[in-house]
Amino acid sequence: MNEKPARPYRQSKRARSQEETRLRIVEATMRLHEELGPRNTTISAIAERAGVQRLTVYRHFPDETAVFQACTAHWLSLNPPPDPADWAAIADPRARFRAAIAAFHGYFSRTRAMWTVSFRDVAEVPALHGPMAEVAAFLAGVAADLVAAFGAEAAPHVAPTIRHALAFPTWADLEAQGLTNAEKLDLVTGWLFGHEGWRAPGAA
Repeated sequence: MNEKPARPYRQSKRARSQEETRLRIVEATMRLHEELGPRNTTISAIAERAGVQRLTVYRHFPDETAVFQACTAHWLSLNPPPDPADWAAIADPRARFRAAIAAFHGYFSRTRAMWTVSFRDVAEVPALHGPMAEVAAFLAGVAADLVAAFGAEAAPHVAPTIRHALAFPTWADLEAQGLTNAEKLDLVTGWLFGHEGWRAPGAA
């Protein structure tokens, strides 16, 4: 019986090895971003953390932008943001707003380390501009859907208030002041509906 050639197996094994190395580089970048921040994460530091040579990093990623984009995509796959489909069926715009804000506040609590350094460093790290612009576009879409639920007669303050309530820096500022997520939710709801005398369920 003729033996099958070994070349396809060797090629497959090599491809797996390359993919494993690429993932190791991406995960090293992700950990360094959380620990040091993107502006302090160098290609040399990535290579050292991943246990490879700098040339190996460049073999997989032509520049800093490419490796940062891969890092962002991988991190988001592990930490996906809330899905607007989870509250899309809620007809009451007030209840929909609270459901969305509660979901994002919980998400920010779990992922604060990465968002903190990303917002801190974005102005100084061009490689972050694209990924952070995509995040901003996603949040803008979420906000637009929440605003649309109020209909054409929504008060002028509704849109800017919703956009502000969805922003990570807003959550982080309230967090720094010692508010719990439940307290943050009631506060931002008050911003939106306080003029109507809104109160949280069960409030006196």
